[in-house]
Amino acid sequence: MAVGHSILSRGVAAAAPQPAPAQLPAVAANPEFLTTDEAATFLRLSPRTLEKQRVLGGGPRFRKFGARVVYAAVDLRAWADSNTFGMTSDPGYVVRDSVR
Repeated sequence: MAVGHSILSRGVAAAAPQPAPAQLPAVAANPEFLTTDEAATFLRLSPRTLEKQRVLGGGPRFRKFGARVVYAAVDLRAWADSNTFGMTSDPGYVVRDSVR
């Protein structure tokens, strides 16, 4: 066989070029705004707990974009930091009465 022959001339088909995969929009690893489910996962709470806190108060600050409720990551961290205690007798530590 001559040196100038290509692989195609030997009966071996070359692989067809593959189309480029569709490009997905870039999503930040740490998004600035989180949905209720994402915020609950971040705080290790139930989404229902955050929903109740939106009505009753006491939860992290939230934002409304139309019908959508979102939480800013900085607000979640600030709320978590404001609920830090060294012991149960710290000022501001509240034990809710579960039996009435």
